[in-house]
Amino acid sequence: MANFEQRICVVGLGYIGLPTASLLATKGYAVHGVDVTPHVVDTINRGELHIYEPDLDILVKSAVQSGRLKAALEPSEADIFILAVPTPFKDGYEPDLSYVETATNAIAPHLKAGDLVILESTSPVGATEKVRDWVAAARPDLMTKGQDGGSGKPVYFAHCPERVLPGKVLQELVSNDRIVGGVDADSTAVAADFYRSFVAGKILETNSRTAELAKLTENAFRDVNIAFANELSLICDRFNINVWELIELANHHPRVNILQPGPGVGGHCIAVDPWFIIHSAPQEARVMRAAREVNDNKPHWVIEKVKEKADRFKSPKIACLGLAFKANIDDLRESPALEITRDLAKQQVGEVLAVEPYVRECPKVLQGLPGLRFTSADEAIREADILLLLVDHTAFKNVDRRLLQEKIVIDTRGIWRA
Repeated sequence: MANFEQRICVVGLGYIGLPTASLLATKGYAVHGVDVTPHVVDTINRGELHIYEPDLDILVKSAVQSGRLKAALEPSEADIFILAVPTPFKDGYEPDLSYVETATNAIAPHLKAGDLVILESTSPVGATEKVRDWVAAARPDLMTKGQDGGSGKPVYFAHCPERVLPGKVLQELVSNDRIVGGVDADSTAVAADFYRSFVAGKILETNSRTAELAKLTENAFRDVNIAFANELSLICDRFNINVWELIELANHHPRVNILQPGPGVGGHCIAVDPWFIIHSAPQEARVMRAAREVNDNKPHWVIEKVKEKADRFKSPKIACLGLAFKANIDDLRESPALEITRDLAKQQVGEVLAVEPYVRECPKVLQGLPGLRFTSADEAIREADILLLLVDHTAFKNVDRRLLQEKIVIDTRGIWRA
C-alpha cells in the first residue's frame, strides 16, 4: 500500500531519472532530485527541460509547481533512494560502475535504518550487491541489524531495471511490467511494495542478480535479432536484392518475425548492455559477441557505400538526415547516425550537411569538423548531391518524393523505398 509520506531521492536526472522523479512527484511523493550539472538543476527548478521526451514538459512543470519536486546538486535525507546514473563501459568493453559508486557514496551519509536503496541503472550481474557492499563500507553502523545493533531495521537494496521506450517513457513507466530483485527476500518485498504504488503493470519478484541479467538479456536478444537483419542487408546488397522486400516476404511465414536493418545500433541499452554479458562470460556469449561485431561494423559499411557514390562528383555534398539513435527523439547516445556523420566529415569525403530536427544546435562532437554544416532538412535536401537517410523520423517520411529525383539516395531505413 502506498505511503506518500515517504520521501524519495532520485540521483541522476536524465532520460530515466527525470521522468521517474516527475511521475512520483505527481503521484504525491515528495521528491528530491539530484544531478551533478548545475544547468540541469537550474533548468528543472524553473519547471523546464534539458532533454526531449513527449509530454515530459507538462509533467515536470506540474511537479515543480506543486512543490513536490525539487532539484539539487547534493542528496538529502529520504526514505527511498533511486540511483539512475549512467553505466557506460571502459576500454575493452569493461563495465564502468564509477558513476554508480559515486552516487552510492553520495547518499551513504544520508541513509538511516529502514531506508530502501534501488539501483535502476542497467548494470552487470552483481552490481546491486556492490552497492550494498559500498554502503556497508561507508556506514557499517546501518548494516544487517540496524543502528541499535539488535532490533532495528536494516537498509534494503534492490534492482529494478527500467524497460521503457524513448518517445513513450511516461506511458511505459506506468504500464510496463517491472522486474524487482532484492539482495535478499525482505529487500525484494519492500521494493515491490513501493513499485506497486505507481505501476499498473505486473510486479515480477526475483533476486537482484536475476533482475540484472534479465534486463541485459532483453537487450541482447534484440541486438542479436537486429544483427541478423543487418547481416541480411549485406547479403542482399551483394546479390542486388531489395532487403526490405525480402524481409516483408519472409515475415509472411507464421513463425518468422525478422526485424528491420539500419545503419547500426545505438542508444544507451542495446548498443551497450550485451557487452556486460560478454565481459562477464566471454567463453559462453559467442553469439552475442558476433552480433555486436556485425552491428558495430554496419556504420563503416554505410560509409564505404557513400564513398563509392561520392567518387562520381568533384565536390560532393552529402546530406546526413538524422543524428539521433532512433526516430522522433533527441537522444544521441551511441548513435550510429552520429558516428557516420562525424566520420564522413573527418575523412573529408565531401561537404557534409548534418540534419537533426530534434536538436537545436550542432552537437559538440561535430562542431569544428572541416566541411560540416548543421542545417535544416529542406536546405540539405535542396543542396545535396547524395541523400543519406540515417534516422526514420516522421518528418523525413513525409518528404515530397519529387525532391529526391536526380539525387543519389542511400536509404538505410527503407522509408523511401515505395
